[in-house]
Amino acid sequence: AGGGAGPGPPSVLRGMAGGAVRVLLAALLGVLPAAAERELRFKPPAEAPVRLFTEPDLARYDGQQEGQPIYLAVKGVVFDVTSGKEFYGKGAPYNALVGKDSTRGVAKMSLDPADLTHDITGLTEEELKSLDDIFNNVYKAKYPIVGYTSRRILNEDGSPNLDFKPEDQPHFNIKDEF
Repeated sequence: AGGGAGPGPPSVLRGMAGGAVRVLLAALLGVLPAAAERELRFKPPAEAPVRLFTEPDLARYDGQQEGQPIYLAVKGVVFDVTSGKEFYGKGAPYNALVGKDSTRGVAKMSLDPADLTHDITGLTEEELKSLDDIFNNVYKAKYPIVGYTSRRILNEDGSPNLDFKPEDQPHFNIKDEF
């Protein structure tokens, strides 16, 4: 039997350090010391999980209500621009951009209501370059990502958008995203 090892802990526990075995056994028996119990408790992620926003969801974060976060979407990525409320809050110069995906308006540097849309059809090369520059050097560099528009992740028919790449976003960590 067992090569003279004699009775001992089950094979699952043999490789564990003594303290780890005691904590595991205490946990199984329901008698954890307070410090060990704190270590085993679920710890929420440091940042809130990423959300999927429909147009009505996003519209609620338009900067009109005091104390409510202010969100702006560009290229289907939803940014929390609350820290820039002097620019995006109620009555601020760029308030027209928030609460929606304003990709076209950002590309054209326009606050015209007709440009406050996700649609980039017909933009010039210069406008597309401007969009990428602002997206990367202003929004991605300055504001936290809180989610994505449903349009970015899903096609019109509800099927997954295969061009969606969350790993292209800053601070991406697959275990936090999925």
